[in-house]
Amino acid sequence: MDNLRISNRLKRVASCVSKGNRVADIGCDHAYTAIYLIKNKISNRVIAMDINKGPLEKAKVNIIANKLEENIETRLSDGMDKLSKNEVDTILISGMGGRLINKILNNKIEVAKECKQLVLQPQAEIFLVRKNLEDMGFVIVYEDMIIDDNKLYNIIDARNSSEDSINAIMQEDNVWLKNDLNRELHYRFGKYLLKNKNIILFEYLTKKSNKLEEIIHNLNSNKDKNIDRIKELKEDLYYIREGLRYYEM
Repeated sequence: MDNLRISNRLKRVASCVSKGNRVADIGCDHAYTAIYLIKNKISNRVIAMDINKGPLEKAKVNIIANKLEENIETRLSDGMDKLSKNEVDTILISGMGGRLINKILNNKIEVAKECKQLVLQPQAEIFLVRKNLEDMGFVIVYEDMIIDDNKLYNIIDARNSSEDSINAIMQEDNVWLKNDLNRELHYRFGKYLLKNKNIILFEYLTKKSNKLEEIIHNLNSNKDKNIDRIKELKEDLYYIREGLRYYEM
């Protein structure tokens, strides 16, 4: 498989995996990410898992074509159902909605909590993923927002809070997240995206702010009828403006 066949999104996801970690690629599709991980010496052991037989058969063909049968194992599995404790160090889930990612992790919470790292690329409802990671005892150590094929993608690298190497990050988190506003901004937009002044997030928030202002203005023409909706939109606009303040610091 030529590296050109893997999207920039999947390359960025794969690059977050800690070198040398054993990986479970959940929803592996055609195993492009698994193959990339092995060929680029990021991992030497990947379990490629998918709920659908068709993509998994195609994954097997690609793995054999690249002579990586000894490094990549395939499993037909609904989420992490066929994954046991301590089989891998990293769980990788990309290209799914936030609710589904949370469901997959929570359905096998005992397996997830034994892992050192979760690399996640949720397609929607990212705030739910950030909240769930906190509940699970994982700490986000890196987050990025990229554009690939004219679409926005968030990529999250979270580490188990039991890992000694993230003590300093946890101490910083404890201070930063004690503030209720910071905590809400973290859930909504991502701590590292704000603190690192991610330009793609800035452009997204700016456009969103302008759009919300326009919608609120239009709804005000019938304020009594739209009072609840206006209140909800004003709350969203407040947090967006607070997020944009980070870019002025």
